[in-house]
Amino acid sequence: MNSIKYYDENALEFFNNTVLADMKELYDKFLKYLSKDAHILDAGCGSGRDTKYFLDLGFKVTAIDASKEMVKLSSNFTGQNTLKVSFEEMDFENKFDAIWACASLLHIPKTQMSEVLERFSNALKDNGIIFASFKYGDGQEIKDGRMFNNYNEDTLKKLINDLPLFTILDMWKTKDVREERKNEDWISVIVKKCSINKN
Repeated sequence: MNSIKYYDENALEFFNNTVLADMKELYDKFLKYLSKDAHILDAGCGSGRDTKYFLDLGFKVTAIDASKEMVKLSSNFTGQNTLKVSFEEMDFENKFDAIWACASLLHIPKTQMSEVLERFSNALKDNGIIFASFKYGDGQEIKDGRMFNNYNEDTLKKLINDLPLFTILDMWKTKDVREERKNEDWISVIVKKCSINKN
């Protein structure tokens, strides 16, 4: 299932449906861990909404997305170039203080998550942090041509604790902020890169 195709074909609709979503509660939880000179990777930036928010606060932000159409829209919206890079292609080394992966890792098959999280770890400086959010639930579903891998508290903890890369700082459940989707639940997590392996 190639979720990127969905975004290429529905980029403008997705942009319009997400660009004005109020994410302040999540931003505040994430940004409290960062210094003002932090360099953030917006991983799977979509519309560029979050990149623009962080840029407007004065942070340095690198934005990436795997959809060429979302790259165009987000570059235009943020005023800086979004890089067309998939998670599987990421090869950053010790570059970022934090990674923001809002509703983007949920398209990664569970069999590939360990590899992608290793790439995230390599991209982070020591003690860097990651924010990630997923649809709340269990298993995998196909919806509107996109694959979603859902997590709950137990499965998300297991994913992270099975790797020697990260320590969980916070985990919480929220409702979708969009009015038409207020019945959908999400789970968010903030993890910190271990300076030495846990194991």
